[in-house]
Amino acid sequence: MATFTPYPTIAVLPQNMTVPIQTNPVVENSLLTYNPLTGLAVSDPTLLQRRPLAIKIGNSPDYVRPQSGLSLADVAFEYYIEWGDTRFIAIFYSNNVERVGPVRSGRYFDEHIARMYHSFLMFKGADPRELSYLKATDLDPYLVSVGIGECPPYFIGPYKRDSYNNIFFNMLKWDACINKKGLDNSPQTLSGGFFSEDVPHSELTATKIYSYYSAYSYNYWAYDPTAKNFVRYQEAKDGAVGNDSAYAPLTDDFTGFPITAENVVVIFVPYIFANTYNSHDEVYNVDLIDYGNAIVFRDGIAIPAYWIRAEEDQPLLLTTLTGEPIFLRPGQTFYQIMGTTSTYTQNGTDWNFEFKTP
Repeated sequence: MATFTPYPTIAVLPQNMTVPIQTNPVVENSLLTYNPLTGLAVSDPTLLQRRPLAIKIGNSPDYVRPQSGLSLADVAFEYYIEWGDTRFIAIFYSNNVERVGPVRSGRYFDEHIARMYHSFLMFKGADPRELSYLKATDLDPYLVSVGIGECPPYFIGPYKRDSYNNIFFNMLKWDACINKKGLDNSPQTLSGGFFSEDVPHSELTATKIYSYYSAYSYNYWAYDPTAKNFVRYQEAKDGAVGNDSAYAPLTDDFTGFPITAENVVVIFVPYIFANTYNSHDEVYNVDLIDYGNAIVFRDGIAIPAYWIRAEEDQPLLLTTLTGEPIFLRPGQTFYQIMGTTSTYTQNGTDWNFEFKTP
C-alpha cells in the first residue's frame, strides 16, 4: 500500500510552478449552462444570473443537527470557531432552497469566502470586533444579517428549541427583497476550479477521511464507490466525558438526503490572533491568502496538493506538488479547514487529521 510522506514544516513551492489559464464556461444564448462551481449542467440557467449566497450554518450544539439545506449547497467549508466547535459556510448558486440553517454568527474567515465567490454573506450577527471589521470593508453592501421583518427573509424554524439556534433563511423570497432594497445582484465571473470525470493517477487511496477538531466535534467521510462520492458521518457522542468515538450519518432535514460530496479537500491554513484579547476569547483570523499544503480526495484516491490564492478576489487554485492543476470530479466540493499546526496520519486507506490550536 502506497503511503504519503508528510509535508515539511515549511513548504517551499517549486520555482517552475505554473498557473493554468482558466477555461471559459459553457455559454448558450448569453446564459451559462454549466455551473462553474460544480462543473455540472444546470436545469435552470437563469439561476446563475445572480450573485451566489454564502450562508453560515451552525454545527453546534448537537441538537441543531440535522441542518437544513446543506445537501443542496454547491460548495461548503467547515472550520474551527472556538471552544471545540466548528461551523459551516455554504455557497448556494444553482439551487433555490426554502429553508437553510440554522443561520449562525459571522467570523473573520467568512470575508475570504464572500470575496472568493463574489457573494452575499448571510449570518446572524457577530462579535463586535468581527462585525465592525466586516462593516468597514467594501463587503458592507453585501452583508445580510438577521433583522426584523421579512426582508431579509429570515424566519423562525419549525423546531422546538431556543430561538437563538432556530433562525433560517428562505432563498425563495430573496429576489423580492433584493428588488425592494435595490441591492446589486448582477451576474459575477466565477470559478470553482477545474473539473473532469477522468480520474487522475494516484497510488494513494482513501476509504475514510477523519477530521478531529475536538472531543465535541469530529467527523469522517466514507467513500461510496457505487455513487462515486463521500458520505459524511458526524460525532454521535462527546468524547470529553470518557465516551468512545461514535458516529452517525449526517443528513439534511429539509431534503431528507445524506450529506455527500464528490470532492473532499483538506487544506492547512494559519489560525492566528490579532492580539492577546482575541487569544483569550479564541477569536481567530484564519488567513486564506498566499499558499499552503492541501490534500485532495476524489474517486477514492488522495492527491497531495498545494492551495494558492494570490489575491483576495480570486478563488482557490489547487495544484499538484509539481504545479499542474488538479481536476475535481464534477459535483459538490467540501473543504475541511485545518490549521498549519494540525497533524495527520495515514493508516492504510484511512486518513486522520487532527486540528491543533496555535
